[in-house]
Amino acid sequence: MIAVYIRVSSTSQKTDSQKAEIRQWLKAHGEKPSSVQWFEDIETGTTLNREAFQKLQTAIFKGEVKTVVVWKLDRLARKIRDGINTIADWCDKGIRIVSVTQQIDLSGPTGHLLASLLFGIAEIELQHSKDRQSAGIALAKKNGVYTGRQPGTTISNPERAQELKGQNFKIQEIANALNVSKRTVSRYLQSYE
Repeated sequence: MIAVYIRVSSTSQKTDSQKAEIRQWLKAHGEKPSSVQWFEDIETGTTLNREAFQKLQTAIFKGEVKTVVVWKLDRLARKIRDGINTIADWCDKGIRIVSVTQQIDLSGPTGHLLASLLFGIAEIELQHSKDRQSAGIALAKKNGVYTGRQPGTTISNPERAQELKGQNFKIQEIANALNVSKRTVSRYLQSYE
């Protein structure tokens, strides 16, 4: 089945132009818009905790979706790490990802090469970010002002991790959904055992 994901950030924005271009792509590829499952969010792309996006993730995990069509890749996520993790996870599951306006089709050898390039760039950026963070922490320690993360603070919602585990989500899938590392998910789950 084909799933279409569209998103705008606020209620003052409309999805009409996204829908029109996606319908045009579907028609050109012999697909009827009525035979496609549509997922629509009106929420910021800086979080993956969006209702329709989570429903799409669930449909993918259940094997109900084979192709995801978006107007533009940034509709999936606004943070590069979130976007790359989502795309990597979907590619691992054999999901075809199509970005209509960017004319990107992440299927077949060329799509996998493009995805690899995107992942490589993201990995380099992530490493640079970690290096900058380490340098900042080292300087703060040297100056005696580093206190680290306060005990008891969490990046995401540990209860949500437990809920997803109860729905038979894998650790990596939970990590992607909560935008945390697999190690953090493991710590969240251990706190409930």
